[in-house]
Amino acid sequence: MDLRKLKTLIDLVSESNVSELEITEAEGKVRIVKGGGAMVQPMAAPAAMHAPPAMPVGAPQPAAAAPQAAPAPEVPAGHTVKSPMVGTFYRSSAPGAKPFVEVGQAIKEGETICIIEAMKILNEIEADKSGTITKILCENGQAVEYGQPLFIIE
Repeated sequence: MDLRKLKTLIDLVSESNVSELEITEAEGKVRIVKGGGAMVQPMAAPAAMHAPPAMPVGAPQPAAAAPQAAPAPEVPAGHTVKSPMVGTFYRSSAPGAKPFVEVGQAIKEGETICIIEAMKILNEIEADKSGTITKILCENGQAVEYGQPLFIIE
């Protein structure tokens, strides 16, 4: 199953009143259960993936398999402009066109700073604060998630 599709399904389950979702496709079967946070549990994986079998919910985890807490990614100081949706990030209105903003450029609140394409619709993202662009956190054409930091404004 496509990773973007899986993330979208997780977001839908976490934002809705649905507590459990199970989907079967040619590539395999996925079960998403909401309980404090969304949890993905692969039920059956294709033979080519060689995935380890899923442990039953509530089963004790072996000590060696305990996940290490990953350090949170460091976000630079300043106001962070976050993505309001899942989609594809574009710095300019067309391929080869001048980017909306550059690092060091002064911007005003309400000014278009990028485009996020979602479901074949180009959504202009506007600055929610006036200031200077100090960092651009996404690459042109990169897939972005809801709430992902895009720019730092000081």
